[in-house]
Amino acid sequence: MNILYPKIRLRLVPTMLGYAALGGVLAGLYGVLHDQITYSISPEYFTNLKFDQFHWADLGLPQRIFVGEIGFLATWWVGFFAAWFLARITVPALPPEVAFRYALRGFAIVFAFGFAGGVVGYVLGLIRLTNSDYSSWDDFRLCYDLTDVPSFVRVAYIHNAGYLGGLIGAIIAILYVRRVKNRYQARLNQSGIREASR
Repeated sequence: MNILYPKIRLRLVPTMLGYAALGGVLAGLYGVLHDQITYSISPEYFTNLKFDQFHWADLGLPQRIFVGEIGFLATWWVGFFAAWFLARITVPALPPEVAFRYALRGFAIVFAFGFAGGVVGYVLGLIRLTNSDYSSWDDFRLCYDLTDVPSFVRVAYIHNAGYLGGLIGAIIAILYVRRVKNRYQARLNQSGIREASR
């Protein structure tokens, strides 16, 4: 499989896009819940930073709904592309029910690492609270007119570590489903050799 110029059988494209869409929706829903939690920790992270970044998506609804929109918009694409790459490996090489099962397992790996990354970020943010010197964040404090820098920093850690965890999870998931695909194809080849030798 050439990664830069993949050859895709056209009849498989709708199935792979379906996997990608499902991944996008699941990641978006995770983002909605994630940002509701982090908004509770630091509203300023959203009102002073994210609301400006996503001003084009503001429908004038209550802040919590806008936070949910931001959560969806900031994460759907991660799930979409992770699921697309998992589908590119599984759908052409495995029977449909097996491909779906392993693509879901791969997506669960991405989710687990993203969640674990967020937890690690939260813990690092708590550890950071033991150091009351936030002078390295003065530029952020001034630029975004922050009144609660420690909470802002904790949420920044959570968000950044969550994305890093999701990236690591996507790499591990892709390696995992590639191994599954290779083992499946090796078994098929061996059974074909046995049949031919009879």
